[in-house]
Amino acid sequence: MTEHQPHTTRTVWFDYLYLMLVSGAIIALDQWTKHLVRTHLLLGSDWLPENMAWLLPYARVRYWYNTGAAFGIFQNGNLVFTILAFVVAVAILYYFPRIERDWWLRLALAMQLGGAIGNLIDRLQFQHVIDFISVGTFPIFNVADASITVGAAIMVLGVLINERRKKQSQGVEEKSNGE
Repeated sequence: MTEHQPHTTRTVWFDYLYLMLVSGAIIALDQWTKHLVRTHLLLGSDWLPENMAWLLPYARVRYWYNTGAAFGIFQNGNLVFTILAFVVAVAILYYFPRIERDWWLRLALAMQLGGAIGNLIDRLQFQHVIDFISVGTFPIFNVADASITVGAAIMVLGVLINERRKKQSQGVEEKSNGE
């Protein structure tokens, strides 16, 4: 990872402000939605507004929990995923101001930090993660899981776009040097 501009206390402060605002919004939304599910539904029960009953075969809110990773994989791995969430959070906090000024990567890391901490809060409080978004036959997930997944997709997309831009600019440079 390279640096394009010198890091001052001010730029590092703004880097962390951006990181905390994005990840904080995700954590707040994740914890608020999980609180609503915990306080209004019984474990295993479903909810869907009456005027949206047509969605029932495809989507619903279902209160469930998960002791593994996102989408129900690696069940009973709570301790491993608790430690992993701490490691990921510390790594993102350490490296965030040191990365290139790439908004794709910065957004992706902020989303992944928010998702990791959102699920970490559940793991520390309940020894499992609360899930509630049920779409078709896809495993039940939550806002934090979605944030981590979308963050990973943004990261991959950003890398692909940046690589394509680099190749295009190298092609332009080669043409201008050859003439």
